[in-house]
Amino acid sequence: MTPAAPLVKAPRRKPCPDGGRVPLCWAVMRDQLGRRLRDLRVSVTDRCNFRCPYCMPREQFGPDFAFLERSELLTFEEIARLVRVFVSAGVRKVRLTGGEPLVRRDVEGLVAMIAAIDGVEDLALTTNGSLLTRKAAALAAAGLRRVTVSLDSVDPTVFQAMNDAKVPLEQVLDGIAAAREAGLHPIKLNAVVQRGVNDDGVVELAAFAREHGHTLRFVEYMDVGTTNGWRLDDVVPAAELVARIDATWPLEPVDPGYHGEVARRYRYRDGAGEVGFITSVTEPFCSSCTRARLSAKGELFTCLFAAEGTDLRALLRGGADDETLLAAIRGVWSARRDRYSAERASLTPGLRRKVEMSYIGG
Repeated sequence: MTPAAPLVKAPRRKPCPDGGRVPLCWAVMRDQLGRRLRDLRVSVTDRCNFRCPYCMPREQFGPDFAFLERSELLTFEEIARLVRVFVSAGVRKVRLTGGEPLVRRDVEGLVAMIAAIDGVEDLALTTNGSLLTRKAAALAAAGLRRVTVSLDSVDPTVFQAMNDAKVPLEQVLDGIAAAREAGLHPIKLNAVVQRGVNDDGVVELAAFAREHGHTLRFVEYMDVGTTNGWRLDDVVPAAELVARIDATWPLEPVDPGYHGEVARRYRYRDGAGEVGFITSVTEPFCSSCTRARLSAKGELFTCLFAAEGTDLRALLRGGADDETLLAAIRGVWSARRDRYSAERASLTPGLRRKVEMSYIGG
C-alpha cells in the first residue's frame, strides 16, 4: 500500500474559520458567486447493479455498455490523497457514491483511509441498499458514520419495476435493518418521485420511515444527463408532496441545520420525526451550493449538471505534489459560476450536454 501523503503545508495559511480539526488551512475558498467549498462527493465506480430508468436506463446501459476499466479508476490511495487535499481546501463532509459504491471491491478499506484523515467531520455513503446486509458491519467498523439508501417505493411490484434488476424489495429492507443494527443511523432514505410511476405511494413511504425512525427525503425527478428521457410533466413538485403528507400527518417547517443544506425540512407535528424535500427543479438552491464532485476516474465537477470536469488523475499520476493539486482545485472552484437549476427555465431543452448522474453520483 502506498504510504499516506502528508497534509499540505502551504505558506501564510490562516487558522481554519469554522473550528475544524485541521490546525491550519488556507483562507476560505469561495467561487465567483461567493459560495464556499465544504462538501465533497466521491464516486468510487461508474458501475451499478440496478438499472433505474431515471439514472441508468437499461436501453442505454445494456450488456455492451463500455464501463471504465479498473486501471482507469482512481485507486483508494489516490482517492484518500485527494480527499486530504480537499480537506486542506475547506472540505469537512465527504460522501462516497457511485454508481453503486458497494460493488467496488473492499470499499470498506477506502472508508477506513478517509475516516482516518484529520478534518473529515462527517463521512457518509449513498447506496441502493442491495448489498448492505453483508457490508454494513464492516463499513461501520471501518469508520463510516451514516448511510443514505435509495428507496423509491415500499410496494414490491413498483420497487422492482423501478430498479429494473429483479432485486426484491425485501433484500433492500433487510439491508436497511442491517445498517441500523451496525450503528449506521439515523438512516436517510431518498425517494425519487415520478408522476405516474411511484407518486401514488408517497404516503406509504412516509409511513414506513415514520414507523422505523428513518429520515425520508423526497427528490424531484431531475434532468441529469441525457439518457433518462426527462420531461417536466413527469416532475411532481415538492409543494404537492408536502400537501399530500400534511393532509395525513400535519407538518411544520424546520430551519436549515447548516448553510448549504439542500433539503427543505419539515417535522411532524405529532413528534414522529421529520421529512425533507429536495427541490432542484421547482425551487433551486444553487445560490447556497457548497458541493464539489470527484468522478471515479478523478475528474473534478462543480455541478451535478456539468458537461465536463477537470482531470485531477493526470496530475496525480504525473507526479504532482500536494501544492499543485491544491492550486488546481483552487483554480477550478474560484472560477466557478455554474447555477444550472436556477437557469434551467431559460435554457433550450435538449441542446445542452450533461454528464450522467451514474458517473459522478447524485
